[in-house]
Amino acid sequence: MKTFLSAMTLAAAAAGNALAAPTFNFSFIPGTSLQAQQGFIDAAARWSSLLDDNVTVNLTVGFNPLDPGILGQAQSARQLYSYSTFRDALAADATSTFDTTAVAHLPSGSSFNMLLNRTANNPNGPGSSAPYIDSDGDANNSFVRIATAEAKALGLAVTPPQVDGCIGSCDGFIQFSSNYAFDFNPHDGVDADAFDFVGVAAHEIGHSLGFLSGVDILDFNSTPPDIYDDDEFTYVTGLDMFRYSGASAAEGVIDWTADGRDKYFSLDGGATVGPQFSTGALYGDGRQASHWKDDLFIGLMDPTAGMGEVLRISPNDLVAMDAIGWDVPAIPEPSSMAMLAAGLLLLGGQARKAGAFRKSTK
Repeated sequence: MKTFLSAMTLAAAAAGNALAAPTFNFSFIPGTSLQAQQGFIDAAARWSSLLDDNVTVNLTVGFNPLDPGILGQAQSARQLYSYSTFRDALAADATSTFDTTAVAHLPSGSSFNMLLNRTANNPNGPGSSAPYIDSDGDANNSFVRIATAEAKALGLAVTPPQVDGCIGSCDGFIQFSSNYAFDFNPHDGVDADAFDFVGVAAHEIGHSLGFLSGVDILDFNSTPPDIYDDDEFTYVTGLDMFRYSGASAAEGVIDWTADGRDKYFSLDGGATVGPQFSTGALYGDGRQASHWKDDLFIGLMDPTAGMGEVLRISPNDLVAMDAIGWDVPAIPEPSSMAMLAAGLLLLGGQARKAGAFRKSTK
């Protein structure tokens, strides 16, 4: 029995990409079946049909037996840029009203402030969970670490990235375990006892395109006695520049804390509450921060997916990609970002278990 996919609301976007679209070059791990190779190609085609950037994204992918209990593994290449370089690139690349709003509400100057916690130099005490305003302008306030594929879309110079598992240099490494059941043809639904291979692959490619949060680094590296000063965390991503909470919005800063308080996507400095983010695997809601909030059906970049679920790219996913530097020629232009609430669950990652496919990124 299959679960059938409803009509794709974004199908018309493909018509806008006649002149430009990302090209995906795949290096396949030996042993990857032709069926899986085509699944990765189909997943990349979904993004190519919706994005309008003439860049090449290099990915190493595979579908092979992995150790027991591991459903998959993935890693995205990232590169460090000064905040002002990143902001100027976003401004130069703006093509939509979403872009215009996003750039207009980014901090001017060479640094940005944030709500932060769990650092060794937290004024509330070393490693304290209590948030504080980090406004000292040092490295973690002055640099962003973004996906190399995203940097290409912004026209930034990229050093050939080195990623564990890659064949040569690549922008992302993705490998699924062939020990689990996958359905490779979502066009007629997804088998109830299998995962949507193309949807899962599209999710992982979404991380390689820049749907990432450095909060995961803070979350995994803030357990006493292993705590670090704030300037050790130069892992703020492009997406993190649109990560807010009620407390951070009141202070006019992004929220880069690892805790269970609600965090949300906002293009206008936190004034408009958009889709919620996951808040952290250890100190947050149990899901990595590089995802939408689980169980709210926000989009492809949700953190989990069950068997039988058909996964698709939603308007929420596209607005986020647009904000971080990708050109999306056909996004619904509603009057408020609070609206976007359609999509599906998802998956991904490293060291997982069967049942719900969970995502883990580095």
